[in-house]
Amino acid sequence: MDEAGASMNEERRGERIVSAHLVVSVEEAMAVATLRYFDRAGPFAETLQAVTAAALPGPLAATELPAAQLIFAWRSPTETLCIARSAARLAELIDRLAGAAEGCAVDLTGGVRIVRLTGTRIADLLSRLGGAASVPAAGEARRSRMADVAVLAFAVRNDETLLAVDRGHLAHLLAWIRETLLDFEVVP
Repeated sequence: MDEAGASMNEERRGERIVSAHLVVSVEEAMAVATLRYFDRAGPFAETLQAVTAAALPGPLAATELPAAQLIFAWRSPTETLCIARSAARLAELIDRLAGAAEGCAVDLTGGVRIVRLTGTRIADLLSRLGGAASVPAAGEARRSRMADVAVLAFAVRNDETLLAVDRGHLAHLLAWIRETLLDFEVVP
């Protein structure tokens, strides 16, 4: 990547967009891994449950484990995203899962960014960016295309939604969010 591309990505670190109805922030402290497995009830899932005291989420589900400082978001029948509040917590989990049979945990922190949405118009924003099917209720995870890029939207509580987006598409998604929020501010 050239210096211009590197500086453009660096400008996005910790970015925050504030409007009257929403706050959008890039969560730099959150670390992301993919948990890949053959069977959600198989040996890998059993090891994960022994390590975290939690099962893999079911289809289209998202769960938070406050004591473990982890969030699990279903991505497909054989994949779950694991979001940790810190890189150290994620590294510890990956180490503990290293010997698990029929699955693996891969750190995606360098390639996936988490965007936090809080406020009263989350559903309006996500509907505009990707359609009504992209809006998760609390406890849900929804894969869709927003601003024409693949995004996993998940909510573990009613007042916030997290978006997992490929780092290469972050600037594009944030630009669409910014423009959409400007539309919300226009009074007819």
